[in-house]
Amino acid sequence: MTTTMLKIIALILMVLDHIGLFIPNTPELLRWLGRIAAPIFIFGVAIGFKHTSNHKKYLFRLYVAGFLMSFINLYFNSINAHTGVEITNNFFTTLFLLAWLLFLIEHKKIKYYVYFLLWQIVSTIFCVLFSEILVIYTRASHYFYGSIFGNLFFVEGGITIILLGVLFYLSKTKIQLSVSYSAYCLFLYIATERWGGNPGAIAFYLFPFAKYQWIMIFALPIMLLYNGKKGVGMKYFFYLFYPIHIIVLYLIGISLI
Repeated sequence: MTTTMLKIIALILMVLDHIGLFIPNTPELLRWLGRIAAPIFIFGVAIGFKHTSNHKKYLFRLYVAGFLMSFINLYFNSINAHTGVEITNNFFTTLFLLAWLLFLIEHKKIKYYVYFLLWQIVSTIFCVLFSEILVIYTRASHYFYGSIFGNLFFVEGGITIILLGVLFYLSKTKIQLSVSYSAYCLFLYIATERWGGNPGAIAFYLFPFAKYQWIMIFALPIMLLYNGKKGVGMKYFFYLFYPIHIIVLYLIGISLI
């Protein structure tokens, strides 16, 4: 199975997940199926980063996509504030930060690690301060500033899901992939059961997952079907489809409230 086919499968599962997220009174099964999507997209980035010829261009493209998505979210949240429904989805930034970590691993320069660490400290302060001083919309404000400043903690899925991509990148064989991913899913299950979803704790940003997040383990057999081939690509289709489908589902959802 090529990376293109993997992305198409992930895209279908993502759409089902977002139908369950935005459209009222839809079966929870849609959200369960959606747990399989993110790991496959992350796996695709880990693969894509290994084969891209220009890492900096790849990073720039993901950052711009996340930056634009954050303002799209801001716009629709502001004009529909009366509904109380927010868009917080911006997986572009999550993938950008993953690619940034992979860039550090690939280039192995101490100065890059130092710059990254310092920026994460500074950007965390910025995100907290701006979210308190220039409040946009509750939880969405943290994600907005997290996308603008490229912060590991204040993005969709948080640092925990980003580190999954590092595991994928470091897994050289299908056996390593199977063991590392299974261990990750077990850890996430235990951590989510204990700390997940607590809005009054830092753990909320470390484990912002539903109790059924463990269903993501079923992404493993799909990823194991990867045959090492790219496929037809369609990268710009995915960049365009993501914001469009979220906006459409969001507008349908609030119209049914």
